[in-house]
Amino acid sequence: MYCKLIVALAATTVLLGVGFKTTGAEAGWYGRGYSADVRADRRDIRADRLDIRRDRADLKRDYRDLRRDLWSGNRAAAARDLADIRHDRTDLRADRRDIRHDRLDLFRDRHGY
Repeated sequence: MYCKLIVALAATTVLLGVGFKTTGAEAGWYGRGYSADVRADRRDIRADRLDIRRDRADLKRDYRDLRRDLWSGNRAAAARDLADIRHDRTDLRADRRDIRHDRLDLFRDRHGY
């Protein structure tokens, strides 16, 4: 009688364990969703890095134009160049922030957070 009780408890424990176990599909790790999200994050990071390179080249040209305008005494063109430099710096900061967010999202996707 004692042996039947132990077997019944063990069988119940096994059945409950199987019922409460989370599967890969329930955890969101099954199928194409995971890999597609990782690929999209990597693509976003590459695009942001390309945009940063373009912004840096544009900043370099703007500084060169600013120096030329200041040297020639053209204050109106220098003011336009300064406004363009401020705009490019803001865009550069936004791209860096976007890369940080994309890298964090990529980390969370990889580790299942």
